[in-house]
Amino acid sequence: MSHLRFDGCIALVTGAAQGIGFATARQLAREGATVIVADRAIEPAQAAVRQIKNDGGNAIYAVHDLEHREGSVDLIKNIEQDFGRIDVAVHNVGGTIWSKPYWEYAPEEIVAEIQRSLWPTLWGCHAVLPVMLRQGSGAIVNVGSVATRGINRVPYAAAKGGVAAITAALSLELGTTGIRINCVAPGGVDVGTRATPRSSTPLSDMDIHGLEGVVEQTLRDTPMGRFGRPDELAAAICFLASNEASYITGQTLYVAGGGIG
Repeated sequence: MSHLRFDGCIALVTGAAQGIGFATARQLAREGATVIVADRAIEPAQAAVRQIKNDGGNAIYAVHDLEHREGSVDLIKNIEQDFGRIDVAVHNVGGTIWSKPYWEYAPEEIVAEIQRSLWPTLWGCHAVLPVMLRQGSGAIVNVGSVATRGINRVPYAAAKGGVAAITAALSLELGTTGIRINCVAPGGVDVGTRATPRSSTPLSDMDIHGLEGVVEQTLRDTPMGRFGRPDELAAAICFLASNEASYITGQTLYVAGGGIG
């Protein structure tokens, strides 16, 4: 009998080409899962799969724009056709694009922030649940943020607050279905140089100053006094996705060095 927690499982991780998503996909594969690395950027997704395979894991990449319903629907349809099931779904797409006082956001920037950090999880849950309901099992882990109690990111905070609400409300509806849903809320995480920048245009001086404020506030409100590592977040996500967490649902776990949202 295998002692790997995800042996034989089919696991989807969105936004998996870098950062927390990649660390999670890598850990799931190390523990026996076949991982679908979903991302909007093809070359980073391909590079992530190559690295997972070099580690001895099993992974494929899937390129979709998950900010829109069609991307999530197509992604889930393809996975079900190829594998027949989805045991784990980690909804990780998101990330603040700008950092500044709320009144300085242009209306289109507010819309873009919500599009980036709320809709991928909302559509992702909506698309994957019919598959999990048919099979009568599954674990969903959504990625939130302690930014719900932070400065210079009000639209992003609203989106991530929505992710926590999706998790709590859905857990009540899914109670006896065999499907668990939880949320991991990271604090500040050092992901290094991003393969795909969050903003397609250079940040303004206001945004650079605003981001400096975010970093200062994050460290001030983190009792451990440091940023986390992607593998530390991956460990928490994989725990909630595993059978070790079989009696845990509807929870938001703050993995933030003692910080809370």
